[in-house]
Amino acid sequence: MNTPQKKVLITGANRGIGYETAKKLKELGHFIILSARNSQKGLAAASDLGVEFLLMDVASETSIASAATEYKQRFGDSLDILINNAGIFPDKEESILNIQPELINQALRTNTIGPILVTQNFLPFLENSNDGARVINLSSKLGQLTSMSDTAPAYSISKTALNALTRQQSAALTDKRISVNAASPGWVRTDMGGENADLSVQEGADTIVWLATEAPQSLTGQFIRDRKKIDW
Repeated sequence: MNTPQKKVLITGANRGIGYETAKKLKELGHFIILSARNSQKGLAAASDLGVEFLLMDVASETSIASAATEYKQRFGDSLDILINNAGIFPDKEESILNIQPELINQALRTNTIGPILVTQNFLPFLENSNDGARVINLSSKLGQLTSMSDTAPAYSISKTALNALTRQQSAALTDKRISVNAASPGWVRTDMGGENADLSVQEGADTIVWLATEAPQSLTGQFIRDRKKIDW
């Protein structure tokens, strides 16, 4: 039996895990809208995959609002799956003891506040999904409190905050039949993860694709790695 086509918006998807997620979901027959903050790179990626492109900088409230307006004009008033994938890693070598506050602000603006504003602006479309919508927030094991060290403090704090956001969103949206989960892809060989990372980009995208398609709609408010719940 064929899976019904879903309308999917993926932020920051011109490369890395977002790009691979778009590719896999397109192969499964879904309608993909790839967003990026750079028009040239985003259009090139969308053209390569044969998907739609939507210009959006998740660090800019104005850009997000404009993207939502354009989305309605081009794609209608419904959205089935929102994947908050866009993120930055500004502080690989920093210490919490001397990190500049602006690096923390940058990480929070993109990695935490961005998903808040994107979800708020696209919520009217998610509410119009026929079968119950899904929101997937791309988190990280560096944001996991149970195993947190002093690595990349700005990035780690922003992802821990994203996990808290996931719980808040899940509780607020359960009655609207919208599931919200955080996904930890693992250490993936991307521009962000580096060439020495453990996992291929295909392996990194697997849990995200699963949450977008095969996971039970009733699964919500959880931190997921390798298709399984993990501790926050």
